[in-house]
Amino acid sequence: MITQSITRNAVILGLFAIATAATLALTNQGTIDRIRCNKQAALENSLHEVMPAGRFDNDLLADVISVNDALLGRGEHHVYRARLQKQPAGAVIEATAPDGYGGALRLLVGVDAQGTITGVRLVPPHNETPGLGDKVELKKSPWVLSFDGKSLGQPNDTGWAVKKDGGDFDSFTGATITPRAVVAQVFRALQYYQQHRDSLFSTKANDTVSDINADACTD
Repeated sequence: MITQSITRNAVILGLFAIATAATLALTNQGTIDRIRCNKQAALENSLHEVMPAGRFDNDLLADVISVNDALLGRGEHHVYRARLQKQPAGAVIEATAPDGYGGALRLLVGVDAQGTITGVRLVPPHNETPGLGDKVELKKSPWVLSFDGKSLGQPNDTGWAVKKDGGDFDSFTGATITPRAVVAQVFRALQYYQQHRDSLFSTKANDTVSDINADACTD
């Protein structure tokens, strides 16, 4: 009887463990899907901030390529291509400034077909000092809007620097390293776009097949 009782309890415990593991696995998968959906939604919102509606009619997240170029920083970066009536209308370029005060700064730089900036945004997270370097965030300061309408010719090359270095861009009171890094990287992103503008739009888009559970994004 004792042996049978032990065996029965062991079976029950085993079944309970299996059921618990299965529940945790399903919950974890659902959480992963939700996190991915949230990240995708945040990215889409950021893309639309730097490439305003009306300038394109395609899906920026689907019309994307991966590139490696020193002008954009180390590693792989994405270029989201904007098209209007199937014609090139601009791009949103990922770029990384390696020399922020708190480390690397990830940026999204929107440019129109002619290479004029339509918007710049910092991609979180970052390690810039609160109240100083973090003013590169739009929610902390309008400073990042000073790039709108700028291009390689406006200002000229020497103007693409903070005023402390003889350029046209303001820095933050008590913080020069962060704005200096961002201005320099935005300038390099514009150089990249100018050099690769034609080939960017002729390259085949990345495979956009997603393993995200569609229901997780519609709840």
